[in-house]
Amino acid sequence: MQTQKYAVNQHPIETLMTWVKSGEIAIPEIQRPFVWKSSKVRDLMDSLYQGFPIGYVIAWRNPNVKLKDGSTSEGKKVLIDGQQRITAMKAAILGDYVVNEDYKQVKIQIAFNPLKEQFEVFNMAIKNDSEWIPDIAQIFKGEIDQYDLVDDYLERNPEADKQQVRRAITGLIKMQLRQIGLIELASELDIDVVTEIFIRINSQGVQLSQADFAMSKIAANENYGGNTLRKAIDYFCHLAIAPEFYSFIRDNDKDFASTEFFRKMEWLKDENDDLYDPSYTDMLRVAFTYKFGRGKLADLVSLLSGRNFETRTYEESIAENAFAVLGEGVLNFSNETNFKRFLMIIKSAGFIDNKMIRSQNVMNFAYIVFLKLRSLNYPPNEIEHYVRRWLVYTILTQRYSGSPESRFDFDIKRIEEANHFGELLKDREDASLGDAFWEASLVQSLNTSVTSSPFFHVYLAAQVHSGDKGFLSSDITVQQLIEHRGDIHHVFPKNYLKKHGFKRGQYNQIANYVYMQQEINIQVGDKAPSEYFTQLNEQCLNGETKLGGIQNMDTLLANYKQNCLPANMHLKTVEDYQEFLQERRSLMARKIREYYLSL
Repeated sequence: MQTQKYAVNQHPIETLMTWVKSGEIAIPEIQRPFVWKSSKVRDLMDSLYQGFPIGYVIAWRNPNVKLKDGSTSEGKKVLIDGQQRITAMKAAILGDYVVNEDYKQVKIQIAFNPLKEQFEVFNMAIKNDSEWIPDIAQIFKGEIDQYDLVDDYLERNPEADKQQVRRAITGLIKMQLRQIGLIELASELDIDVVTEIFIRINSQGVQLSQADFAMSKIAANENYGGNTLRKAIDYFCHLAIAPEFYSFIRDNDKDFASTEFFRKMEWLKDENDDLYDPSYTDMLRVAFTYKFGRGKLADLVSLLSGRNFETRTYEESIAENAFAVLGEGVLNFSNETNFKRFLMIIKSAGFIDNKMIRSQNVMNFAYIVFLKLRSLNYPPNEIEHYVRRWLVYTILTQRYSGSPESRFDFDIKRIEEANHFGELLKDREDASLGDAFWEASLVQSLNTSVTSSPFFHVYLAAQVHSGDKGFLSSDITVQQLIEHRGDIHHVFPKNYLKKHGFKRGQYNQIANYVYMQQEINIQVGDKAPSEYFTQLNEQCLNGETKLGGIQNMDTLLANYKQNCLPANMHLKTVEDYQEFLQERRSLMARKIREYYLSL
């Protein structure tokens, strides 16, 4: 028989707010600021006043931990659902500031009209209207005596119904005695069970990730600098996308601005590279996996709680160490030298645009490999080689497209156990990248019309890495075309194929795509390959350029080779289209193989 995994109790809002103020209930700022509109806060106050139900909030009690002196400390309740409602009540009832979507501290002031028994968001019209009490928080904070409030109101509104005013203000004050349901999850539950409970009980079916739970645990721990660590993760991710946010942190969060975490991320204020913009989940995953040698964030949650995996008890020393080690991981992640060297390696592999790497977890584990090998003092040239190889290997094998957590956990443990990373990588290559992969599987994977295909992006990276020219370009490279948002065009023109009855999925094959200058593509128009490729041969013989700028046959054939096109393109007609696609897929696969082996 299963034991009950939770307790449900009704508590007055006044009690809940007391717990929030004392820290008995910890409200973690887990990356999501307060996103409710002020009007929604107003509506919540009205629901409380009317006695309407406002739903349950869910808290997960931190386990009791053993202190250094042998005693135990009772865990706090960590709020995991209901953050927006509790924050709204803090703003309206306690008068607290909230952090909005722009990461600015703002005050949400709710006014009350006793005559109409209405709530409204404070504005200048209300300020000048004697019928309104401009800020209900002043009442709940005890700054105004109830009787004085009624007398003052009646003095300002002498024609008001006294009984109505007294009844309404009494009802307003009694709002804080309204009950709200608190579902408290047992401390011994592991994160997977908590996640399952949350999904089942949440009416909107919104799923919190394990990173959310980890951020909750981090933010709720004040003893070991959890809130500062949470900010370090949050602020880094925000700065990576919006460097202008730097001045806001510096001017509005001076305590954090004095920390080493902030000094390590100051460089982001001048950084606009968007090749790798990590989310807080990415940053947590990388810092945790590389420092702890584990890949499952559920283990991080347990360690931050002080769990001893062998004795299944909770110890303060384990929690303290977990926060310290995770902090080191976050600092190393944020380090300018580490971050920029990692990006340099990624770019040196030909991946120069964030659209070329569709899986963020591929980038995450590549950074884990980089940080891990640096910590093991591998020579820089070996680190560069292995990071490039691992990156492309994981893209080609789609290693992290299924269950990334399990893969992360498996891979980091194998890295920890390996005598040398090179041996581990070679074993993987022998198992996954044999002749059958290059000559059959990869060729088949290139049979697609999806331009976001990871295999097509690896092909483009190979072109960038080789310094290839764009199709029929004498000077412009594929890299320049990608960087300047050049166009992908059809070798067999789209309209030419449509006229011959080919459908979208047939003419939009990636084996029919090349990066080409727009003006050259216009010159090609709807001509049959046999026509415009013959024209290219002629211009190389007579020197009269009509398509692109290539005037030499050797240069033209080199351009064909760089773009994986058969040398006999001048003979191709619509009847040869399917054969052309198969031939080009083989050439593209061969190019990718040569590229991989050169990394």
